[in-house]
Amino acid sequence: MEYRIEKDTMGEIRVPADKYWGAQTQRSLDNFRISTEKIPVEVIKAFAILKKAAAISNNILKKLDDKRTEVIARVCDEIYEGKLTGHFPLSVWQTGSGTQSNMNVNEVIANRGSEILGEKLIHPNDHVNMSQSSNDTFPTAMHIAALISIEDSLLPSIKILRETFLRLERENEGIVKLGRTHLQDAVPIAFSQEISGWKTMLEKGEENIRRTLDNIRELALGGTAVGTGLNAHPDFGRISAEQISDITNKAFATAKNKFHSLTSQDSLVFSHGALKALAADLMKIANDVRWLASGPRCGIGEITIPENEPGSSIMPGKVNPTQCESLTMVACQVISNDAAVSFAASQGNFQLNVFMPVCIYNYLQSVRLLSDGIVSFNNNCASGIKVNKSKIKENLDKSLMLVTALNPYIGYENAAKVAKTAHVEGITLKEAAVELGLLTEEKFDSIVKPENMV
Repeated sequence: MEYRIEKDTMGEIRVPADKYWGAQTQRSLDNFRISTEKIPVEVIKAFAILKKAAAISNNILKKLDDKRTEVIARVCDEIYEGKLTGHFPLSVWQTGSGTQSNMNVNEVIANRGSEILGEKLIHPNDHVNMSQSSNDTFPTAMHIAALISIEDSLLPSIKILRETFLRLERENEGIVKLGRTHLQDAVPIAFSQEISGWKTMLEKGEENIRRTLDNIRELALGGTAVGTGLNAHPDFGRISAEQISDITNKAFATAKNKFHSLTSQDSLVFSHGALKALAADLMKIANDVRWLASGPRCGIGEITIPENEPGSSIMPGKVNPTQCESLTMVACQVISNDAAVSFAASQGNFQLNVFMPVCIYNYLQSVRLLSDGIVSFNNNCASGIKVNKSKIKENLDKSLMLVTALNPYIGYENAAKVAKTAHVEGITLKEAAVELGLLTEEKFDSIVKPENMV
């Protein structure tokens, strides 16, 4: 491998000749060879957005000339488009401020920009990082990446599954089935009602997530090192937020209190809490589906789901609810990530949070897992749910809890006698009621109608 020599305030260091990064990136790469987790691409793209906005803002404020502004913006576009992906190699497990990732972006923009210009005209600190600090750029990149991933990925995924449940709810109107509580037989419910519960979980989940986004729209940029805005124009934060809004076509605003936005990650904790709530509901939905589809002959078997792949290496013909298992594992990981995000956010010592890389890594992993997991579950499972009407009728007819309809006519205690007698003697509720002399067959039939109980 060929190398070139790069310099920083600590001296000279060898850098691969084909990479645009500089000395500080290389030092981080050498010093933090920890595991395989890299700074997420969403954060790198967010940095490209904010560096472009910062250059334009500094140009508006007469601090950066047109020539440098244009080439910085051009390289930022290349980064956002994924053309320079191989030049951002740094580990999540680095400095807690994300300083080295900020410098990684600064160095790539400076070296690639100088290459375009044909002369070393752009400095990573003096020009690309003008009016900024790692301490305000990294939390800004976190918020940009979080908002974009939620609005462009997760919310559309939720909509897809919600629409599937809406279709299933409408298609299954009028189908009455056995309800269940505590995994025990309960009074009847319409299958459409059961599905409506799943659908509403998604609606509430989306509503909760949207409610958290207002705080994420606030950006730390303009606070520089400790929140005072040292070396930045007083209008830099406001103008940069406006530029970021224009670039992304999303609403952002400069944070009113930069001291808060540098040291606190409460906005991401609040938002991830909504992701955790969605994950909890998805766990429930997927478990409901696999329970209802259990069998095919010796389980509940009230619905069927698509058979996607063989389920056993030894049992021929076995098919498992793998999409349900996948989604529940996703939910498990997201719920676990919430602990990491919360603990990371608690480490705001004095003027700066120093657990930011791990905070955003887990947050974005949760968004990515939920987005992909929901779409996979929808396309390969939920959209193919079919009812087994004969099994539904069989289970409903056998249910002892239909006796609940008798309460107003013979009282709770007598109804309990009917249920217990039927269960012990292995006879129907009607036969037990007649045997106990509580009702005639005709009266029983006029009262116990499952379709009137939902």
